[in-house]
Amino acid sequence: MTNTDFSCLADAPQSHDLADLTWLKTALRGLGYTYDGVKDLLGPRAFEALGRDQILPGLYRVEQVLGQADADQQLPGQAFSQTQQSLARLIAFFLLGQSLPAQELDLALGQGASSRLERLGLAGPAPEGSDPQNPSPAGPWQALVDLRPYSADDGLEIYVASDLGAHQRPGVLPKDHVLGIGRASLTLAQFIERTPLDRALDLGCGCGIQVFHLLAHVRQVTATDISARALAFTRFNLLLNAQQLGLDPHNLEERVILAQGSLLEPVAGQLFDLVVSNPPFVITPRQKEERAEDQFTYRDAGLPGDSLIASLVRDLPGILKPGGRAQMLGNWEIQQTQGPEAGWQQRPQSWLADQTEAWFIQREQVSPEEYAETWLQDASENRDPEHYQQAYRAYLQDFASRGVEAIGFGMIWLRRPADPQASGLLRRFEEITYPLGQPLAPALTAALAHYDWVNSLTDQQLMDLHLIPAEDVTEERHFTPGSEHPSVILLRAGAGLRRTILESSETAGFVSACDGQLSVGQILGALAALLDWQTPEPQQQLVSNIRELLDKGFLVPDQAD
Repeated sequence: MTNTDFSCLADAPQSHDLADLTWLKTALRGLGYTYDGVKDLLGPRAFEALGRDQILPGLYRVEQVLGQADADQQLPGQAFSQTQQSLARLIAFFLLGQSLPAQELDLALGQGASSRLERLGLAGPAPEGSDPQNPSPAGPWQALVDLRPYSADDGLEIYVASDLGAHQRPGVLPKDHVLGIGRASLTLAQFIERTPLDRALDLGCGCGIQVFHLLAHVRQVTATDISARALAFTRFNLLLNAQQLGLDPHNLEERVILAQGSLLEPVAGQLFDLVVSNPPFVITPRQKEERAEDQFTYRDAGLPGDSLIASLVRDLPGILKPGGRAQMLGNWEIQQTQGPEAGWQQRPQSWLADQTEAWFIQREQVSPEEYAETWLQDASENRDPEHYQQAYRAYLQDFASRGVEAIGFGMIWLRRPADPQASGLLRRFEEITYPLGQPLAPALTAALAHYDWVNSLTDQQLMDLHLIPAEDVTEERHFTPGSEHPSVILLRAGAGLRRTILESSETAGFVSACDGQLSVGQILGALAALLDWQTPEPQQQLVSNIRELLDKGFLVPDQAD
């Protein structure tokens, strides 16, 4: 299928008529339906609640704006303009799951708006109170998609359409649900490096959120998904925001290629500088005689356990150019057979090919019970009590069959080395559960460049360096009552990954002397004399600690050197 094949798919937004798309964007902006406009009208608390999929504060605020709230709930002395009231109606319609008469849509967006929204596949007559097969155009209308303004830290200001979420519609989500902008997609967007590149792949694009960000620094993006509906949403969003994304709406393929298929099948034989993915990694119990249509395509790849992530970790380096990188989110099982001394990283380590560099950051670890509850609620499967009990039991049985005691979630970074013979391949497994500095991408790029530089340093080059602490680094000392010397010395980084390192007294003494005046070798010589080192082991250990402090950005070269 080509890009245009996704332009008029049934039960999806329609993107074949550029005039209707231009009208829609102009009408939305003219009404103030922007990220800041919605935030200002709802107020900060209701707006933040909406980000948590809680619509009641927003509904309460809309009622106040429209004068529909009880008298004692109205804000005294505050009147709202017709434009503000029209904006409130649009927020209720597209974001809060509320129906509107067609004439109110026309009043808000202009004459004929309801007909154009219907042609675009965004709205239609609601079936309430009428024959569901033949709803009346004169009755209430409902949004068929979630259409919301989106703003990001990189300056991106666009509209994004996706399927209605669980808070906007009744019942269990449909199996072909196209996910909108959620915590996971935002986490990935903040994690992806933003260096200029030639070609990138978004594997499992959904509504296209990662594609939108990639276009800011990538010449051409290939977006794949097993769902044709997802690709239809992506195409619609690309063309609706063509100007903001720097696209020629008449030649979309110049910058974006849409391809349908499972995992790496649509790009077999191709190589990319960057692969990004929020894949369908959710661990789901497999059932006998299971069909593809029984699976939630946005989160379930139809594979047992965490084998999807295992296969991607193994296979993605094969479609990367030398020096190319892959970044994605994922789950991994932590099994009882690993033993407490092995740690959560044992299983991900076993997936790595010999010539793959990797950095796993575990952000969360949950029990099988918590995991089951999270994902059953995610698709509103808890709305059917009998089904919920059966599905919950199936989760517990599935995890027990593999001896799973916990499930980890986090971010994965992979790289195909530019030089396959290079030594010192990066293999890093960290657990970071506290809030990170955002956006993370610039700090990540700097950290990786720092690692490559430190790894290339000979011991003599290290000795010649003049170092200083990074600007965001602070030292923290803890004393037991009455003691003269600290029992714990910590170095903390305030930006990026915000790491903390436990220092030895020797390392603390070295860092205290790093003011750019003396070289590493000179400071080590002074410490050796002061501490009367009789063997080489103390200095070797300190040199190893210095490399770690350099590698993780606690110490940096003095630019005045």
